[in-house]
Amino acid sequence: MCSRKSPSRSVSASGPASASDGNRENLTEGDESPGNSESGLSFHRLRPYQREIALAVLDSVFGRKGLTFSVEIARQGGKNELSAQLELLLLTLYMAEARNLVKCSPTFKPQTVISMMRLRDRLNDAGFAGIWTGELGYIIRLGNARAVFLSADESANVVGNTAHILLEIDESQDVSKEKYTKDFKPMGATTNVTTVHYGTTWDDTTLLEEVKQANIELENRDGVKRHFRYDWQEVAVHNPDYLAHVEGERERLGENHPLFLTQYCLLPIRGGGGFLSPQQRAQLSGDHTRKYSPERGRVYVAGIDLAGEAEEGEDALLRATRPRQDSTVVTIGELDFPAADDIQKQPRVRVVEHYWWTGRKHAELYPQLVDILKNVWRCRRVVVDATGIGQPVSSFLRQSLGSRVVPFTFTGQSKSRLGFDLLAAVNSGRLKMYAGDGSPEYQEFRQEMEMAKSHYRPNQTMNFYVDASRGHDDFLMSLALLVEAANGYTPRGARGRG
Repeated sequence: MCSRKSPSRSVSASGPASASDGNRENLTEGDESPGNSESGLSFHRLRPYQREIALAVLDSVFGRKGLTFSVEIARQGGKNELSAQLELLLLTLYMAEARNLVKCSPTFKPQTVISMMRLRDRLNDAGFAGIWTGELGYIIRLGNARAVFLSADESANVVGNTAHILLEIDESQDVSKEKYTKDFKPMGATTNVTTVHYGTTWDDTTLLEEVKQANIELENRDGVKRHFRYDWQEVAVHNPDYLAHVEGERERLGENHPLFLTQYCLLPIRGGGGFLSPQQRAQLSGDHTRKYSPERGRVYVAGIDLAGEAEEGEDALLRATRPRQDSTVVTIGELDFPAADDIQKQPRVRVVEHYWWTGRKHAELYPQLVDILKNVWRCRRVVVDATGIGQPVSSFLRQSLGSRVVPFTFTGQSKSRLGFDLLAAVNSGRLKMYAGDGSPEYQEFRQEMEMAKSHYRPNQTMNFYVDASRGHDDFLMSLALLVEAANGYTPRGARGRG
């Protein structure tokens, strides 16, 4: 992998070795070539952009410079492999010394566990199987050197650990600034430790973005590169399979989808704003006519948003997650299935009918809902709001209609996923609303689409809603549940028509 000038011992893949700090000198790119006979280890797994980062980090570690780096690599572009290779090399070089490197992740399961598994695999690949040991369920030891893996969850007790060699913050955009400043940054204070923040961008309030902006300012002053950014196009230059993957994601999500912009283009979201842009609302508009009865041989699904009869008793957190509703809306969608060779694998959805009741008790709606879903439209899949008072309604429908009814409970996380999936359906052109017919349902639908707002949270989730002072979001939520129904339906030999 990397060689040192005048090494005290070689670093060999056949077994452990060590070197004192005085013999760890500057590394050059030529030292990284696969099969380097002096080092034994190699960076052959790493691509050029990964090696550029690795060299900068190692130069800071061996030179005791104590630099802080920010690394943005597009999703699935190799930041975890880079981290594991750095850990492998540093454990090997310091294995004769009682020193720690520390890595934290936003959660212990699965993120920290996955990082530990990757390092174990790399140690085994390098010939250290049977030599490295595990301790306490979160430490990997090679000789006297240890890699300590910790959770950055707000409740995790991590005080007392010291980072001598390296401090890594994985998915830094999801780590609390307060947690990092209070618990993790002090771990390297007495050792002037080199720190690396890895992640993908989200909004302009995250820890990663804060470190990035500070690094860019420092670079402008002294010319030392501290921020490394490689979007999906840079990664794709070195990996044709990755190019195909990202192009598929762009087709599925749409190039303006928040997840595509942040995870692949590495462009931060600037606060909240309108949920659907004028261009997206135009994409949502269809030219098919509204239907009042099903067409023979077609597949229909439904999304049901329920009036919140008991919302006065809900806690403040739930109300913030799910704004007040006072109408029940059923949205019926007709599905078209892609051909086998179509790049788009999910069905296209035409909204063909709306049912809208205001001020009706759920119990009064039971027989009408069952008749509409079962006898009129013969819906193959129905996703119904099962939050709070919706739970007994969903249970009743499931008893009457069977497994085709799927309850959906709104939480911050589940609603975020629902919103991202709705945006993906709109952006990709898979979701179309029936042509304007002047009906109250159509007018309310259009108004809610225009009034809908979005709010992006630091943990890469979002909320979408209509401000209660401006209206309601019954049609919006029903539409999102319709997309959920369509995405979860598996056709039995169904084919799209031309």
